[in-house]
Amino acid sequence: MTRLSPVPFVDVRLTGDFWSERLNTVLDRTIPSQHAKLEEMTILASLRLPQPPPPLVIKRHANGFSVQVFWDSDVGKWIEAASYALAHRRDATIEAQIEAIIDDLAAAQAPDGYLNCWYLCREPENRWTNLRDNHELYNAGHLLEGAVAYFQTTGRRRLLDIMERYLEHIRGQFGTGPGQRRGYCGHPEIEMALIKLYRVTGDAKALALASYFVDERGASPQYFDEEARARGADPADFTQKTHEYSQSHMPVRQQTKVVGHAVRAMYLYAAMADLAALTDDPSLQSACEVLWDDLMLTKVYVTGGLGPSASNEGFTRDYDLPNATAYAETCAAVALVFWAQRMLHLDMDGRYGDMMETALFNGALVGLSRDGTGYFYANPLESDGTPHRWHWHDCPCCTMNVSRLVASVAGYMVSASDDTLAFHLYGGIETTQTLGGVATRVRETSRYPFDGDIAITIDPATPADFTLLLRIPGWCDGASLRVNGADVPVVAHNGYAALTRRWQAGDRVALSLPMVAERIHAHPLVTNNAGRVALRRGPLVYCVEEADHDAPVQMLRLPPDAPLSATQSPLFGGIVTLTSPARRYGNGSIPLYFVKDPDMTATPLTAIPYYLWANRGAGSMLVWVPET
Repeated sequence: MTRLSPVPFVDVRLTGDFWSERLNTVLDRTIPSQHAKLEEMTILASLRLPQPPPPLVIKRHANGFSVQVFWDSDVGKWIEAASYALAHRRDATIEAQIEAIIDDLAAAQAPDGYLNCWYLCREPENRWTNLRDNHELYNAGHLLEGAVAYFQTTGRRRLLDIMERYLEHIRGQFGTGPGQRRGYCGHPEIEMALIKLYRVTGDAKALALASYFVDERGASPQYFDEEARARGADPADFTQKTHEYSQSHMPVRQQTKVVGHAVRAMYLYAAMADLAALTDDPSLQSACEVLWDDLMLTKVYVTGGLGPSASNEGFTRDYDLPNATAYAETCAAVALVFWAQRMLHLDMDGRYGDMMETALFNGALVGLSRDGTGYFYANPLESDGTPHRWHWHDCPCCTMNVSRLVASVAGYMVSASDDTLAFHLYGGIETTQTLGGVATRVRETSRYPFDGDIAITIDPATPADFTLLLRIPGWCDGASLRVNGADVPVVAHNGYAALTRRWQAGDRVALSLPMVAERIHAHPLVTNNAGRVALRRGPLVYCVEEADHDAPVQMLRLPPDAPLSATQSPLFGGIVTLTSPARRYGNGSIPLYFVKDPDMTATPLTAIPYYLWANRGAGSMLVWVPET
């Protein structure tokens, strides 16, 4: 079997109810409302380089930094999200809005190709002087990803041409040649964008530049210290005080612990895994595997959320996974999906698919409200009702990050090579691929993630020999397979069942993945969860919310022997809830401290998927429910 590659989003049509609903919401409500906010906050106006520069909309912090320096990235992510959505349904208004932005970027671009609207408007003399803090290459990366996605959807090259001209400028600035800067971005991102460009255009220069940025990171002498001295600053005088924050404390192949800012880490590791696959670099693959194990064994929330700390938006120490104060930034879960997908394509190990699924359905999807216009930046696993969804943020990175993931989810479903088609996620898709030398239409239908009965129809133009790989999730016990009505043993290797045969038009595969409501226990060193359980069914982690219990859910106790039942519910258009007999302390009758347990009353417990919490007004919430 040759190495598989993801089937591009433009070649997969989503047909299932779950993702179709999310996609329609993103296209009809999320993308238009985000554009309106970009206009309202003058982010789009900043592309026109107004002179004199207007007062800052987002004031500088005490350290002199304003998040306006990465406004370009918000524009790039919006174009990217909109482009993905347009692949499912074209919209003339959205396309016109993108074209207007391209007009502004074309007019703003400097004669030498440089394109960063903060610096062109406000600090033209300071270009490339503070890569540690000011996101120039990060901005370029997001604009490039938007350009690539727009080209893939529409075939229009104008934005891609602008960005390729900018890349020529960047290639002249950075590298190991005479007069070049040995720098890289404080916020990894451009590396992934360059690899996307390479995959679409085959431009080897893009792959080489991505490799340079990854290989140079953390080299000695430390570039961020050198550039600080060059601009007359004390290298030690920066907010985070450690280069672990940007994963530049040592060369990437020497790193063994996941540290620092969670989003930066995931973006870097995703690029490392991409490069390991594209260049057959075993040292990069090994580094990724070591870092993956560290994350999975000691640092990831049950929801796929990452980063317990708001102070560095990232990691602290092993097993530090508080619930109520969890930062678990939406962007970090989105980025974990990116990394997991790329790790999956190194060796088709289903454990990466398991985490991609967990982070997608739980830690990332929770960041977008049911109506498509509200967001979470941080995603706690316990709430007293104070956190609420917001419609914009001074740093709106998560808004477009979650929408671009949802809109591009088709690109995470399946992978292909000349002789293999692999399903990683289920939920209803259609695609046509050349397999065994024959054009083959494949249709998958299911009610996933609420039901594990999956039907796949194979329609090759002529009989064809190839392998179908079906991911058997780690949460599933007792999967069964039938081909054309006949039972087939499920023999999973690295989490995938392989069906190799001569396929005929109309062949049908039935995969059953029993979804059992179950309790999850945490490692004893995750002390916040001692005596508590999380509830899961299939790929979905559940929570209990005050809206279903008429009292703060912290009063609930779930007996260890209480049965869990899955119930079809009309909530949110039809979901599966979990129910169980439970007990509850009285509300006002409990003293502040007591020796003898107060009386408890029987009460039904209802749990909903975690990604749906905070869509019914303010109220308390728990993922980890006390057992008693």
